[in-house]
Amino acid sequence: MVNKNYTATIEVTNSPEEIFQRITNDVAKWWGGKDFSGRSINANDEFIVNHPGAHYSKQKLVEVIPGKKVVWLVTESKLSWLKNQEEWTNTKMVFEISAKSYSYLLHFTHEGLVPEKESYIRCSEGWNMVIKDWLYTLIMYGKPHF
Repeated sequence: MVNKNYTATIEVTNSPEEIFQRITNDVAKWWGGKDFSGRSINANDEFIVNHPGAHYSKQKLVEVIPGKKVVWLVTESKLSWLKNQEEWTNTKMVFEISAKSYSYLLHFTHEGLVPEKESYIRCSEGWNMVIKDWLYTLIMYGKPHF
């Protein structure tokens, strides 16, 4: 069976600890900006990304393995441009760090964001920018998007 969830992988030279820190401690610098509130560091932390009129989602950290993996469960969502505005609710965002020779891979999966979902194309384009550009730049060069 083919994995149809949205995925993106970036290769970076930073340590797993620094990669992990950028994902968890610095969400506002690569995704939420001024529209981020809450905490995103430890298990059971919750945070919100709210871009008024377009996107609202509340995430809970359900798995945290420092330097290796973090999983966010979307507990609430409202994507105002969709027929089913709660399409992201109960999906998961999974960040996994693995070694590759002299670098590391950060593999991102949005479990539940599949081609059958109305949001898939637009959200895939958005995640491509957020993960492959904004998060990559923050990890590699320390330059926040916001």
